[in-house]
Amino acid sequence: MSEVRLTLAEKNQFVGVDSTKHAVVISAQDENNAEGMKPSDLLLLALGSCGAVDIVRILKKKRQILHGLSIHIAGDNEEDPPWRFTGIHMLYKFQGENLDPKAIEKAIELAETKYCSVAATLRPHVKITSDFEIIP
Repeated sequence: MSEVRLTLAEKNQFVGVDSTKHAVVISAQDENNAEGMKPSDLLLLALGSCGAVDIVRILKKKRQILHGLSIHIAGDNEEDPPWRFTGIHMLYKFQGENLDPKAIEKAIELAETKYCSVAATLRPHVKITSDFEIIP
């Protein structure tokens, strides 16, 4: 079981603390609050980071030499409140030595469909797609 804590700091800003005592500032994005992340952006980051951890682990097991990984995550929202995500696309950019595209494709597939709890939670209601590039 995961357990986190959220505490009002000031104005409409909160401090979120995870189960291992790491903190992040979260806030509404208005003229009074630009100090923290938007809650919906945290969801996109949760999805990307959940998969990234698994992808790096899988590629290491496959003896792929990875020097860098970045993920651009874009979410499509409904136009009206509550602005639910209808689709999320992730573009993975890998850097490394002689990276095997088939190994990368398999690592992404496993992360997104088998290991990532965030993707599994979102997937019944949100279409999640992805692409990848290998950067020389």
